[in-house]
This record gives sequence, C-alpha cells and structure tokens, in this order.
Amino acid sequence: MSRPLVATYRLQFREGTGFAEARDLVPYMKTLGVSHLYASPIFAASPGSTHGYDVVDYNRFEDDLGGDAGFNAMSDRLMAEDLGLILDFVPNHMGVSPENLWWEDVLRWGRESRHADTFDISWDAEKILIPTLGKPYGQALEDGDLSVVFDEKRSEIRFSAAGYELPLDPRTLSHVFAFVEHDERDRLVRRFSAAVPADGEELGERFAEHIADPTFLAAMTKGIKAVNADSQALHALHEAQAWRLAWWRLAREKLSYRRFFEIADLIGVRQEMRRVFRESHRTVLRLARERRLDGIRIDHVDGVADPKGYLQELDQAFQSLRRDVTIHVEKILTGPERLRQSWDIEGTTGYEFITAVAGLFVDGDREEAMTSAYARFLGESEDLRAMIAEQKRAIFTHNLAGELTVLTDEAMAVAERGLATRDFGRDDLSRSVVEVAANLPVYRTYVGVDGVPAKDVEVIDDAVALAQAGRAVEASEPVAFVGRLLKLAFEDGRDITGALNFTRRFQQTTGAVMAKAVEDTVFYRYNRLIALNEVGGEPDHYGTDIAAFHDEMAIRLEDQPNGLMASSTHDTKRGEDARARLYTLSEAPERWAAIVADAANALKAYREPVGEGHVSPDPATEWGFYQSLLGVLPADFDPADAKARDEIAARLTAFAEKAVREAKRFTSWTSPAEPYETALKRFVEAVMSRKETGEFLAEFWTAAQPFVVAGALNSLAQTLVKLTAPGVPDIYQGTEFYDLSLVDPDNRRKVDFAAREKAMSDGRKVADALPGWRDGAVKAKLTAAALKARIKAPELFTTGRYLPLEVTGAKKDHVVAFARSDGEGRVAVTIVPRMALQLLGEGASVPMPDPAGWGDTAVRLPSHLAGARFDDILSERPVAGGSALRLSEVLATLPVALLLAD
Repeated sequence: MSRPLVATYRLQFREGTGFAEARDLVPYMKTLGVSHLYASPIFAASPGSTHGYDVVDYNRFEDDLGGDAGFNAMSDRLMAEDLGLILDFVPNHMGVSPENLWWEDVLRWGRESRHADTFDISWDAEKILIPTLGKPYGQALEDGDLSVVFDEKRSEIRFSAAGYELPLDPRTLSHVFAFVEHDERDRLVRRFSAAVPADGEELGERFAEHIADPTFLAAMTKGIKAVNADSQALHALHEAQAWRLAWWRLAREKLSYRRFFEIADLIGVRQEMRRVFRESHRTVLRLARERRLDGIRIDHVDGVADPKGYLQELDQAFQSLRRDVTIHVEKILTGPERLRQSWDIEGTTGYEFITAVAGLFVDGDREEAMTSAYARFLGESEDLRAMIAEQKRAIFTHNLAGELTVLTDEAMAVAERGLATRDFGRDDLSRSVVEVAANLPVYRTYVGVDGVPAKDVEVIDDAVALAQAGRAVEASEPVAFVGRLLKLAFEDGRDITGALNFTRRFQQTTGAVMAKAVEDTVFYRYNRLIALNEVGGEPDHYGTDIAAFHDEMAIRLEDQPNGLMASSTHDTKRGEDARARLYTLSEAPERWAAIVADAANALKAYREPVGEGHVSPDPATEWGFYQSLLGVLPADFDPADAKARDEIAARLTAFAEKAVREAKRFTSWTSPAEPYETALKRFVEAVMSRKETGEFLAEFWTAAQPFVVAGALNSLAQTLVKLTAPGVPDIYQGTEFYDLSLVDPDNRRKVDFAAREKAMSDGRKVADALPGWRDGAVKAKLTAAALKARIKAPELFTTGRYLPLEVTGAKKDHVVAFARSDGEGRVAVTIVPRMALQLLGEGASVPMPDPAGWGDTAVRLPSHLAGARFDDILSERPVAGGSALRLSEVLATLPVALLLAD
C-alpha cells in the first residue's frame, strides 16, 4: 500500500459537509494523527439524499458536494499532507430515481433496454412494479393524481404520479398523439415511435429538435391536454408501459426486483455481470490509477451474489493498475463466525471489535440480578432467542413476502422435476424456507459455483436440524430438500442450475431477514441492557472474562491485522461513550433498578392508557428510555440550562418515535398508532420540561453521577484498547471527544470542528485535561498521543505480536494488560482498568482510581521484557520495568497507560 494504515477518520458527507469542508479539515486530521480520510459515499445520489447510499451514478461526484473540481481540490490537499483516501462504495444497490439514467432506460425500454441485466429484475413478472402511490391505483386515477406532462429539462413527455415522474416508451406515444389531426399525428408517431436508440440522449434530442416549432408544440400540448382529460386514455397509456404504478403497500409482496432490505427505492445491482462491474467501477479504478484512491470500503458485501468472486475481481482490477489499494468490507460476524480468509482482503469495518470490547466491560457475574430487575419492571420474563426466531419469521413472511414468493417459486421449479419431491406443496416449501432462514445463526452462507465451503455445510445442516425439530413445519422432508438446495446436493444439471438460482437469492435475502428482525426490531424490544443491542452484538452474551477477550484479539491478529476497529459508525445504535457509560449499569443492577423505580413513580402521571390493557410508554420502552436518557446527557450537562434541555428533548423525542416504530409492537412505520405515539411524545417532553416535572431531571442526573464518572473511565479504557489492539482504529467524525449520540440520524449531526480544533490546540497534555474530564478533551488528547506512537511504528500495532500479560494482586480482575512487539525490538504495553464503578467506589468525582487503592496489584512482564525501560507516552514520564509493573506507580498520574520501549 502506498501509505501505511495508521488510523482512519470517517467523515459523513452531505448535511453541510462537502469537499471544501473536508479539504479544510485535512490539517486537523493530520494533527490528530490519522493516516487516511475515510469518506462516506460521495457519488451522485438521489435528490435530497442525506447519506449517499442511494447512488444514481457511479461515475459522477455529487454536485452538491462540490463536483469534480471540489473532489480534486480535496484530493490534492490530502496528497500534499500525505494522507490517504478510503472511499465507501455501494456495489449492491442503486437509488430508484429519475436521476438514475440506467434505471430510466430500463423503465423506458423494458427488456429491450441495454441495462435490462444491470438490475436484479424478475423479468418473468408482467410489469416492473413502481410502488410509489399513496393510495390504490384506481383511486389515484380517479382522483386525478396521474397525468402526462412535458418535462422541459429532459425535453420529453413523461408520466407523472403526483409529481413523481416516469419515462414513457416512445413507441407508445401514439396514445398521446391520437388526439392530434391525422396528418400531424402520423408524422409525430413516425418520429417518436422509432426503435430503441443506441444513444441514451437520442430521445431527448428528438424532442429538442422540434420543440421550437410552434406547430409541433401546439400539437403536443393538445395531445397531452386531451389524454389527461380522458382517464381511460390515460389508463391505456399507463398499461402500455413496461412498468406499473402501484400503491406503496404492494411492494412487500409484489415487487418485481430485488431491493436492499425492505426499501423499494433501492434496487439490487448485478455485479456478477462483467459489463455491470466494469461500468460501475470505472471511476474508482481511474482514481486508483491516478493515485487519488488508497482504499475502498465495500458496503453490505453480503448483498452481492458472490462476495468472494466480486472481491477477487475488484482486487485483480486494482492489481492490473499496479496499485496496492486496501479493501475492507462491511460484514457482520456473529458468534464464532470468522472472516473468510479466501476473500484475501484487509478485513471488516470492525463491528465484531465493538462486541469484544462490550464483553470486557460488562459484569457477567451480575447478569442474573439485572435480568431479575428487568423482569420485575416488565412483569414478565422475555426469551431473547425465541423473540429473534419469531421476528425472523414475521419479517420474512410479511415485510419480505415478495422475496419469499420468488424463493418459493425457485424451490418449486426444482422440486417438481424430482419424483421424490414433486408432491411437495407450495405452502410446505414456503414454510420450510422460512424455518431454515429463521434458524440460520449467521447473516448468510457463501455457497457458489466454485464450491460449498465445509463451514457452510455445518451451518446449513444445523439450521435444517433445528427447523425439523421445531413445530412450525408439518413434515421434515421439505426442510431437508431446502437444505439440499442450499448445498447444491444434486447431480442433474438442471437441478444444479435451479439450486444455484435458489441459493444465490436465499443468501442475498437472509442478511436482510437477520438485520430487519434483530437489529431493527428485537434490539428495540429487548431492553435489558441496551448497550449490548449493537450492530453485530448478541445481548445474551453478557460479559466475558479477560482470557476470552485476549482470545478475540488473537483471532483479529490472525484473520485481519489490518482490519478496521470501529467503536462508533453511522450505523451504531448509540455512541461509543454512551455505551461505555451504560456498561457500568451491569455492575450495580440493584442501584439502577432503584433509580428506575423512583423515576417511574415520579412520572406515573405521564404514563397514559392506550388501547385495551396497554399504556404508553409500555414497560419495556420505559426501562429502555431511562437508559437512553442516561446515555445521551453530556457529562457537563447542567439541568438548569433550558437551551440544553430543549435540544436534548428534541433529540430524545425523535429517537423515542423511531425506537417504538422499529420495535413494531404498538406502532410501526407503515401503520403509525397516533394515540400511542402522541402519549409517548408527551411523556418524553414532560421528562425534559422543568415546568412539567420540576426537579425530576436534576434529581435523576444527581443519582446517576456514579455511572457517569465510571463511564468516563470506561471511555478512556476502551479508547486506548482500540488504539493499541490488533487492527486499524477507525475514528468516526468528532468521536475523538465524547460521543453520546443516539441512533441515526442523530449520529449524523453536524460536528462543531472549530471547537474541537481549538481544544486540541490549547497546549494541554493528557494529564492536564483529566481534572476537567467532563469536556471530553482528555479523550481527544489521549487519542492524539497514542496515534503519534502508532505513526512511528504502524506495523507494531497491526501485524506485531499480541501477548496477553498476567496481572497479579488483589485487584487483578480489574485490569486488562497486553503487549505488542515486532521483530525489531520495539514493544508497547497497554494497561487499562475495567469494572470501573466498583473500582472507583462511592463519591468519585474524577475518573481516576486512587493510586494507593491498587495495593499489590501488578502486571507481570515476561522474561524477555524484564528490566526494560519504558516511556509512558500518555503521562510523558519514564517507567522502570523490572519483573513487574506496580499499578500504584504506573497509574499514579492517569488511569490508563501506554508504555513504549525500543
């Protein structure tokens, strides 16, 4: 690679951040110590996009960000400062928008479009479904919501559905020109009903050529007016198209193309087609050739048909340019799942790292106490695994019913060719598909034309066995048949082809089933300790011992030493420091339960009955809300500051609405329950209103202070672990200071970089910033200091050896220590505390344990390090090694230590 990976700094473009703003931040990033700008999607996206994942043109920079000139200026500045660029690239889907010319071409010409195979469209369907209507089609037609318009910008006649415009097949314009006099009609029909043009702009040119002709303009205007006045003529024109407008509710079961999750505005792209790959990657390859691109992050790699094949083709394309471009993938690893080494990439974006760190800071010994407290508040016990399986079934059969129909069709086509399987009923096969998916413990398997990996055979066999043992299917044979499909266990060539079609689509669908059921439903329902409800997390894996954490880091070193280590992203459910604070609740569940009980009692007047036997907020939502409240309040929050209260109230209100809609218990995005949501909004507003609830918030904040202080200690500890563990730290915009964000869009709020630049240039050292820890500068100073150490020896912290260090003494369970070493004699030792609430004790006002309180606790050094002399780069003082490092000395100035020796 042209620039060593030291650390990445992720910027969210759009919402006020463009290429010019990013260019101006380059000196700040350089000062902080990162090596690469990691940019969210920057290519042209659907109009009004706030995130860029709805790309409409892979080969054009977003004009609103600054276009080509803006990008080049930003790139030039990065290269001048020797910073690299990693681009977030979205190969799996594109935005369904009139700005997407490939999509427009498909809508205009149907199967004859040169882009007919660009998108994953089921051409067996009668029409391409366009589910954009706010009411049933017939009603929209009757109400006058549909019309024909002339788009002056595009110079063509288009079909409008309440302002949403669609292209018309020129060969059907006779429906419009039928209302024009005979001679003129024939001329117009001949002119505009020609065959599919070779040039995508030719159709517009045909209009532009004649639009200045008053005779033509009058004829066209007359035709448009006449067809709009005749609903039957308008309907006939609609029916002549390759597409069909429909009520938005129909998308879940009738959509004729693969989409991203359940978003009809994001259509699946067939990167397995060579032409599609070549055309969609043209610009990123050009940027690599020009040395303006150093790395690429592949969004939702599980969505492409063949991740391994796609990544190999991408790597080969970069290699052909003689450019060493890093490749990272957004891939969620669950349970014991490991990154596929056959992909030969740098690694993932690091969600599994968040899970490993969570285990380290959650007190597993108190799990039963927290579970009991949660159950008492709810008045019932919850079974997380049963909840997940239930929601996976519900998502597959309801939200993704269209995908299930396609998969059932594929399975039926193969079954009907076999004597032993031709009597399988459609319903049995459909339920079998659902049950295998519901019991799949991973987001997807990776079976393809190049084989069936042994680890996937095991996963599939286990899922089939669980599905057969359940009660949701009447016969086990159809379930076993689905398992054979997924393993391509057939000899007949036709059956192999059918199995491949089924397996490809199944594997692209199970990730959506898992994500929508777990991350976007259960994680808003099961609120025992919401810090564990994170992307890739498993809330029932409640804390791990130190040895297990070391094992996870050894796996990182083996599998992806250059993989990214995220702690906050645009997708995380809450900011890293909010989670760090909430981890401390696990250490004192009884104390937290008492705070919740007091809050619930104080706010009982604001809990409103809604529906039969229900209240808003319901108990699970209320228990989770108090955690969200604790997590979002700034460390320096002043309950008397009305402006701060109002700002947080607005953020919490928006979050609460999203949370309950995602939970889908009493309301949802598709069927909002106004009484429930209105009552919930009033509850949140009352909590934040001094006029409504007096000193409640101040009393809550006072009672929660032990968790706040301990949470800050956790923040410093997890930050140093992230900066020194195997991998490449990824810093999400602004999170070098405290990040107490809620789920998106809250975590994409504009960052006050001016304030951050000022704080970082004030000359304070890490130790100087500790007394004023509430402003977050101590975390930023620590980050900058550790990154400077990484700059001097980047390989030490990536491929360098990882050595767990033994801790002895009375408080050994409160310490995590490890060493990194390379073959050149360089060594780094990381020492951080854990179980911060217990460590700090009552009444702590600073996240700094009493040094004397460490007593005889020490970190033992292996023989080859005994006697080494270290420099503590955080406290900036020498440390004598010996055979052990006494924590009362090493942690006398700061609560964490990073020791370096050459």
